[in-house]
Amino acid sequence: MEITILHKDERKVNFLLEGVDVAFANALRRTMLTRLPSMAIDEVLILENTSVMYDEMLAHRLGLVPLTTVLEDYNLPEECDCEGKGCSLCQCTLTLEIEAEDDDKIVYSRDLSSQDPKVVPASGDIPLVKLAPRQRLIIETYAKLGKGVDNAKFQPVATVSYKYVPLVTVDKSKCDQCGDCVEVCAKNILKLEDDTIVTQNTLDCSLCEACVEECESGAITIDTKKNSFLFKIESTGALPPEEIVEKAAELLMERIQVALDFANSL
Repeated sequence: MEITILHKDERKVNFLLEGVDVAFANALRRTMLTRLPSMAIDEVLILENTSVMYDEMLAHRLGLVPLTTVLEDYNLPEECDCEGKGCSLCQCTLTLEIEAEDDDKIVYSRDLSSQDPKVVPASGDIPLVKLAPRQRLIIETYAKLGKGVDNAKFQPVATVSYKYVPLVTVDKSKCDQCGDCVEVCAKNILKLEDDTIVTQNTLDCSLCEACVEECESGAITIDTKKNSFLFKIESTGALPPEEIVEKAAELLMERIQVALDFANSL
């Protein structure tokens, strides 16, 4: 298995995965979605809420705020010595106390105060509720590690997708170089250069085959590279994208090893 990073920034990573079949690629994707833990608010204690928003709706919004996560600092509740009752090793407290004065006030995720500076909202610009003058909120919340298989709020990825690696070939003996295929290609994979159709940025091809339908039969062929996949991952901000890939691969290999050990014991 080989991984080649094509693009990476603070929230996104695109990489080429080679040497695996589609079953492994899909298992890796599902691991990122359902098995990789991240922090999220799981319990909300509303001490005072004079806003127009119901307590349940406010609690729901708080639970969907992505929190930055350091996996080494916290235990999963079911694996903690406290047996999930809540301690500093498996739980983090975030509080909110705010009141609107003479004007309306929008409460944002950045207004949450965390007992752990490493566990804070991944974005401070998420609106929670709008307070009218003299309305007040006093809230105490408890965040914990969880997995997407239990609740989508624990998913560290906003988007994770993969596709086959495209192979676009132009047969110059059958192509009349009219340029019609260039016009219909939404991804600008084809271009007319010196009266010749050439390919560019083929990894961006969406495999729509619009160019194949536009040209003479066999002039352009689109195929896929065997056992190669293009992954696109966008993090919620809970974990860095490269850590998502690394930890998900480790978890998947551990699960495969468990399955192999079980099979060998039969």
